[in-house]
Amino acid sequence: MSNDDGLDRATSKDFGSLRGALTFLAPYKLQVVVASLALIVTAGVTLSMGQGMRIVIDRGFSEGSSEMLAQSLMVFTGLVVLLTVGTFVRFYYVSWVGERVSADIRLAVFNHLIRLHPGFFEKNSPTEIQSRITTDTTLLQTVIGSSVSIALRNMLMFVGGLILLFVTNVKLSLIVLASVPLVVLPLIAFGRRVRSLSRTSQDRLATVGTQVGESLRQIKIVQAFNHETEDERLFAERVESAFSVSVRRVAQRAWLVGAVMLLVFGAIAVMLWVGGQDVLSGNTSAGELAAFIFYAFIVAGSVGAISEVYADLQRAAGATERLVELLRAPNELPVEQPATVLSVDAPCRLEVQDVKFAYPLRPDMPVLQGLSFVLEPGEMVALVGTSGAGKSTLFDLLQRFYDPSSGSIALDGHELTQVDLNSLRSRIGFVPQDPVLFAGTLRDNLAYADPQASELDLRRALQLSNAAEFVDALPQGLDTPLAEAGVGLSGGQRQRLAIARALVGSPKVLLLDEATSALDAQSESRIRESILGLKGSCSMLVIAHRLSTVREADRIMVLADGVIQGMGTHNELMADNELYAHFARIQFADGATPETPVDSAAS
Repeated sequence: MSNDDGLDRATSKDFGSLRGALTFLAPYKLQVVVASLALIVTAGVTLSMGQGMRIVIDRGFSEGSSEMLAQSLMVFTGLVVLLTVGTFVRFYYVSWVGERVSADIRLAVFNHLIRLHPGFFEKNSPTEIQSRITTDTTLLQTVIGSSVSIALRNMLMFVGGLILLFVTNVKLSLIVLASVPLVVLPLIAFGRRVRSLSRTSQDRLATVGTQVGESLRQIKIVQAFNHETEDERLFAERVESAFSVSVRRVAQRAWLVGAVMLLVFGAIAVMLWVGGQDVLSGNTSAGELAAFIFYAFIVAGSVGAISEVYADLQRAAGATERLVELLRAPNELPVEQPATVLSVDAPCRLEVQDVKFAYPLRPDMPVLQGLSFVLEPGEMVALVGTSGAGKSTLFDLLQRFYDPSSGSIALDGHELTQVDLNSLRSRIGFVPQDPVLFAGTLRDNLAYADPQASELDLRRALQLSNAAEFVDALPQGLDTPLAEAGVGLSGGQRQRLAIARALVGSPKVLLLDEATSALDAQSESRIRESILGLKGSCSMLVIAHRLSTVREADRIMVLADGVIQGMGTHNELMADNELYAHFARIQFADGATPETPVDSAAS
């Protein structure tokens, strides 16, 4: 992680980052052991075939022994059967482990991210993070479930083949051994470049996914502004950029494999010439030369396979590094231990004391400056003020999405930093200005705050939010499926469902951020009556720009530039607060009704 909490773009220097993925193998030691045994068996069987070949040639063919030939073929058949069974077991368990570890990593990353502070996602694109969880873990699954197995198998074949080369013919083996440095040097040189390009390629692909997600989620805006052509151009640029990096990576990998194969088979050609001379001179048998050639090709093939897998492991190292960055991302909202769990029956008295706050991305631009007030149990307080006054920011602090730069916020005498976050947020109901609904059914969305909510709880919330009528009119009622973001519902319908969702959990503190802004006058009037009906049963903080709602509050706070400019009832503020009176005069300037917003531009 970088110092500013952004995701680091540095490339990995070695395979050390793969240790982050290997730790997920620990729970599956049995499967790994079974796969490893199968791997050893198949490698051993393959290597033993070279000795069988020597015996067949020297005793079966050269000596003309049909009995020896028959026995050799029977042994060969048995080895093939054993090799088949071993290959099946190895492939199944290695693939199983790859899929399981990939799934576990996805779960671990998601479970960590879902509890991180919201500020993290302001500095890091959620769409890019989504790409990491999907594409990077898929790459790891391929590597763990295939490439690692191939690499280990070929390493065994290489070591075993090299030993048997020396057992078969020392002189020829020295020729093969002399070529090893020539093979290793290209692996190191090209491998570093491939690793760097692999990480860059993954990052470029993430930017491609980011634009796709943004354009499709905001398709109406894209088309409303005739931005399709420009989006096509930008997307093409990003695709071509990703393609160019991928091509460079493929070229480096191709050079790596080609160089290795050229050097290895060049060494084999030299070895064949020398070995052929020895057979002609009688210094070695044809069977020994055939076995040696067999092992030489095994060693050469292993080196070639390892060189290819090496590039895959480089890519996996980059992918693992990206995922480990997410897993190590710190939560900047720690809870002091032992955490306080609020009593269900607690009255929820909210006290804000000299709170100052500036967003981390804009530390020199304070949003709240010395804010202090108390929200008594059952009290309704309205917030009005100019746009950018800090009203919505205050709601973020009350839910502890951020911590104040200084000052304190306490609920029932406990500072929020000491309160268990689940306990805190279960006491608070929140209705955002822009309603957020999730893909699923209406029932799923209503029960979001309390999955155990009864049918009676859901019906009560629908009635209070004036949503029961339109929900009952739907063919499937509460079981009506919703598309992502509630596409297909009107803005007012989504707003009413958001209000109902907040009420299902019977919150002790209700935060309403311009909750009736998307409703028609009749629906707004009914919801206002429902909200007023809640007075006394829970505390309410309401950002409301309609005088009809504001006037019914026990108190009204007027905010400007992060400072409370006035506090009191409607009549008191009309008499004593010029800013509030100005809002009211704007409403009534053109014969506006009490339903007209106090400050239609405020947020």
